[in-house]
Amino acid sequence: MYFWFSLTLILIADQLSKWWVIQNMVVGDSYPLIEGVLHLTYVQNRGAAFGILQGYSWIFLICALLVVVALIYYNFRNKTLPADQIIMGLIVGGATGNLLDRWQYNYVIDFFDLRWWPVFNIADMAIVCAGILLVTQIIFQEKWGK
Repeated sequence: MYFWFSLTLILIADQLSKWWVIQNMVVGDSYPLIEGVLHLTYVQNRGAAFGILQGYSWIFLICALLVVVALIYYNFRNKTLPADQIIMGLIVGGATGNLLDRWQYNYVIDFFDLRWWPVFNIADMAIVCAGILLVTQIIFQEKWGK
């Protein structure tokens, strides 16, 4: 249940935000939300994280599809704790959001711009947060033996 809830929440937020960007901005437009801290900047990322490997969108599409299928399969086959379900849901929701972009446009729509970090989106945030939660969970499980 937690898996599907977190997956759906991220996917809807990601796709709605990207739809809003497409409807209201032109590629390259940038508007400050908090001047000098956070801007909305419309970027079409044809590569991976940080824009690396430009033009290899099909590789990332296949990798994302494999991750999504594997985690959904794992979720169906195993009884997992709510925290694990949330982490997997964040990963699958984020991967699916970017996968849909690559499938539909052959690039990922990015728009959050910190000016000192590559431009990113809600799907990216979900994947990174899930990774941080997973590493934290592993560290604390080893430390306390749970």
